[in-house]
Amino acid sequence: MTESRPKDWQTIRSLLPYLWEYKGRVLLAIACLIIAKIASVWVPLVLKDIVDSLDSTQTAVIVLPVAFLMAYGGLRLTNVVFSELRDVIFAKVTQRAIRRLAIQVFRHLHSLSLRFHLERQTGGVSRDIERGTRGISFLLNFMLFNILPTLAEIALVTGILLYKYDYWFAAVTLSTIVLYVLWSIWATEWRMRFRRRMNDADSSANTRAIDSLLNYETVKYFGNEDFEAKRYDDNMSTWEKAAILNQTSLSLLNFGQGFIIAIGVTLLMILASQNVVDKTMTMGDLVLVNAYLLQLYMPLGFLGFVYREIKNSLADMEKMFKLLHQNEEIKDAPYAKPLDLNGGRVVFKNVNFGYTPKRQILQDVSFEIAPGKKLAVVGSSGAGKSTLSRLLFRFYDVDQGSILIDEQDIRSVTQTSLRAAIGIVPQDTVLFNDTIYYNIAYANPEASEEQVHKAAKLAHIHEFVTALPEGYETLVGERGLKLSGGEKQRVAIARTILKNPRILIFDEATSALDSKSEKAILAALKEIAQNHTTLVIAHRLSTVIDADTILVMENGAIVEGGNHRQLLKKNEFYARMWELQQQERE
Repeated sequence: MTESRPKDWQTIRSLLPYLWEYKGRVLLAIACLIIAKIASVWVPLVLKDIVDSLDSTQTAVIVLPVAFLMAYGGLRLTNVVFSELRDVIFAKVTQRAIRRLAIQVFRHLHSLSLRFHLERQTGGVSRDIERGTRGISFLLNFMLFNILPTLAEIALVTGILLYKYDYWFAAVTLSTIVLYVLWSIWATEWRMRFRRRMNDADSSANTRAIDSLLNYETVKYFGNEDFEAKRYDDNMSTWEKAAILNQTSLSLLNFGQGFIIAIGVTLLMILASQNVVDKTMTMGDLVLVNAYLLQLYMPLGFLGFVYREIKNSLADMEKMFKLLHQNEEIKDAPYAKPLDLNGGRVVFKNVNFGYTPKRQILQDVSFEIAPGKKLAVVGSSGAGKSTLSRLLFRFYDVDQGSILIDEQDIRSVTQTSLRAAIGIVPQDTVLFNDTIYYNIAYANPEASEEQVHKAAKLAHIHEFVTALPEGYETLVGERGLKLSGGEKQRVAIARTILKNPRILIFDEATSALDSKSEKAILAALKEIAQNHTTLVIAHRLSTVIDADTILVMENGAIVEGGNHRQLLKKNEFYARMWELQQQERE
């Protein structure tokens, strides 16, 4: 319990800047709240006067108390009008806070490193954000417009009872409220562990479901539908147990609250009834006490629900705020300036890197790509070739050494300008679940239709697209699964052509193509690469024989370098790889 409270207050404090952005609206909403609450507290006092004026034992002649009745109706109307007006005024504050926080979390997730995104679970993260934004709305509305007003009403009613009647009325009222609040807080804190277990199990089950559906084809290939269903059901079983405990503990909490209220109401009615019998109180006083009891205990009963839901909302928001507090591994330096491109010379200088301290990937790698030249890196799988492109894009920072573009360390320039200067055709192309046109134009949303079509022609996909029934408006499906590997690769090539960056990276760019398509696209890539600084990462040596320089990597180190002819003459690593691949082709 003690550990959760600092976190709860920290979460609430995190919301204050968003709340205070519209402080005029907040103050106006609070003013409406005060007016509505004063009207609400005044209603039983007017009701007492109405009952007393109609009581034949108190007055000889009964006269219809029109003024009191009009006042009663006016106070009721005032309460309703200002309560609704309060909600209307505050709506913009709540919705804007949700919008601002949602976009902040979204931007922050994009600012986190590739390491975080490789380790995250998409389903769980999306569910945490969904629950967190929903919790904000509940927290802002009910904490400000239910808990605080109810506490203010308790103070006012207690004061009135103390002023007008025997102190026992105020004492019983306060004692009941204190017991009720203490029980509610203790029991709610106790049962929060079950809510957290439910949330964890829910996120885990959602992650499992989304992961399984994203890999639908793999599940089918291996006939593992039952296996996936069992794994999902295991998570749902954990959720079910936590949900049962959650509901059981809720019933216990409600029982305790009902018991405390019943005792308090009974004691107060006994006191009031005895005073009426003793003629120290009128029937109007009895009605007033009863009205105040109903007025207090109805919202107080709701207060228990609100407190529980606020605790639930705080638990839901906890994970979302954890995402915001996730440190950015790759940040722009305070002095970072936009990259000043002048030719596009790329230099790797004594680069050492490992994804973890125990897993060294690159060892003292040094090379240079002159402006407008093509350098190819070849080697076996796991040699560290693709890591070069990730470091050049600054998805990770090097452990030792440096990477320079036109003599500027990429850690000293802004990430936006760095990535704007580089275009990549990756080995594994993932497309948005949108149209082919959208996926190509994604490189430059401002591009004209003519520019998009020209890029598609250079990537040798225009004819294929125009032959489709819906042409460029054809939806590619989740992750582009409606297209073949080769078609996805050509969309990626068209996208990079449209970006038209100074530095190009082809990471196994033709790995998913057949021989005929590969030949055509290699010719297109050769044309595109002219006057561009180009890094080609390849496994098939036949795709890089035209490179100005070819580097051979083994176990994260460069073991050989030169052009195609020179490397064949050396008759070492490259020559052996060439001979082996020629035999495989034959």
